[in-house]
Amino acid sequence: MRPFPLRRLLGVDFFAGPLPAAVDWVVGQGDGSGARLAVAPSAPGLAMDFVKSAAYREALTSASLVLTDSSFMVMLWWMITGEKLPRHSGLKFLRAVLARPELKEPGAVFWVMPSAEEDAHNRAWLVANGFPVTTDDVYVAPHYPVGPITDDVLLSRIEARNPRLVMLAIGGGVQERLGLMLSNRLNGSLSILCLGAAIAFITGGQANIPPWADRLMLGLFIRFVGNPRKFWRRYWDSLPLVSLLWRHRERLPPLRSV
Repeated sequence: MRPFPLRRLLGVDFFAGPLPAAVDWVVGQGDGSGARLAVAPSAPGLAMDFVKSAAYREALTSASLVLTDSSFMVMLWWMITGEKLPRHSGLKFLRAVLARPELKEPGAVFWVMPSAEEDAHNRAWLVANGFPVTTDDVYVAPHYPVGPITDDVLLSRIEARNPRLVMLAIGGGVQERLGLMLSNRLNGSLSILCLGAAIAFITGGQANIPPWADRLMLGLFIRFVGNPRKFWRRYWDSLPLVSLLWRHRERLPPLRSV
């Protein structure tokens, strides 16, 4: 049983408690019953992948911790039901996790990076800020196909390192499917965090989103202003979430055939 309050939207149990409780849950050693998966689904992910990808849907519905990362979802829910949900972004969550001193122990965190270039940039920042991350603590993800993911090389690397946390810093829609596979096949009490580009916001690899902007739910707007040609599609892909929340509320919407 998870020791924090939950609120069900679209058949997914979202975390509805104070942020420190979530941080304690993923950083703590657990009870040895198995790996714990933490996800922070975006509005486009909920609007598109959640109703098209069975593996993505299973990752969200079976995760140990689902953060209310989407400010659009939180605002829509308030407009539809009048209920105000606490909004906890993946960026805010990652900042709180990285503030934990036990994660600066050698081998405490294993990172899955999206490219060799971003690995070099992010690792330089981590080392400079007291995280002793070596090449043994990093795996550069290959291109994963659609559908369920299998990566035995990554599994063996993680098992050899036996970290406290596995940080998946790859794209949304993919990281959740990868996290699902890892949580199903890894034993022990480690946590798997699907936080995507959050580390790049902190290290400067992507647009800087200061805490005040994140708190005011302006993160995506800042990214859009910095690169409108790249990020306009995220606004467009989020729009079906309006209909999903209006029609289904707490219920799981049907999975569409693609």
